[in-house]
Amino acid sequence: MTTVDATSLTGFTVAITASRRVDEFTAMLHRRGADVAAAAAIHMVPLADDARLRAATEDVIATPPDVLIATTGIGFRGWVAAAGSWGLAEELLDALRSARVISRGPKATGALRTAGLREEWSPVSESSDEVLAHLSTDDLRGKRVAVQLHGVTDDWNPTPGFPDALAERGATLVAVPVYRWELPADLAELDALIEKVARSGVDALTFTSAPAVASFLMRAGQLQLGEAVAHALTTTVTPFCVGPVTARPLDNIGVPSVQPERMRLGALARLVADQLPCRKADLIVSGHTIGVHAACTVVDSSVRELSSNSMTLLKLLAMV
Repeated sequence: MTTVDATSLTGFTVAITASRRVDEFTAMLHRRGADVAAAAAIHMVPLADDARLRAATEDVIATPPDVLIATTGIGFRGWVAAAGSWGLAEELLDALRSARVISRGPKATGALRTAGLREEWSPVSESSDEVLAHLSTDDLRGKRVAVQLHGVTDDWNPTPGFPDALAERGATLVAVPVYRWELPADLAELDALIEKVARSGVDALTFTSAPAVASFLMRAGQLQLGEAVAHALTTTVTPFCVGPVTARPLDNIGVPSVQPERMRLGALARLVADQLPCRKADLIVSGHTIGVHAACTVVDSSVRELSSNSMTLLKLLAMV
């Protein structure tokens, strides 16, 4: 068993944007010595209260699709569960039983089979691009295609271009927006974190979902801080993402991120602890080890709090 290094992140400030498992992630970082600044970047709309999802469900029941594309396991299970809360689960599954079923990956396959549906095909890569390559124009022209989407906001879609590509091949699209996210109702904490990132007040910024990235960047733009945030994320603040899908909105604006090999919260915490100290190496001054971080300095393993002006001066000197 690997022992957690309780000092690897001493003096570092790590920002968390997650809306789920925040306490768990915070505890992982605290155990490694980090200070944590947390603010949810998104608010999940409860499925049972989501009028868009219910409307799409009733549409599928009224006119069953010829093709069903399930993109995620949690999304498909959530859809069926929401339909059950409205007393429509059996009607929904009856409507889907006559469809050709495409599963985008093993988790979606498991959810489909649990619901009594059998997939016709699933891509090895778990990618939407491979699904598009598999479905020809003949498969789609004139067909009604239901696509279960996962992690949709009003301004972002995790599968950009995928529904449009299906429509371009002649399909009549029924988009099913499962787990839709919005900006938090109270933006004070998120705005404060965005401002902190813009002025390099944290050492690392972590994301566990692509909608959180999209929401964070969108709100930064609304605050006229988009350029400052992008600059910080390519210079003084290291962005960490739980996986490549999460990182996609950052990729789209040319901001590279650090990602673990396994898309797990624990792996992300370990990666932050391993990589952040390497990216902000200590200085050796007159025989002393000095770590210059976003909010404090660490001298010979002891945290030293400095005034804002002193920290600014020290950071400038460290760059020389």
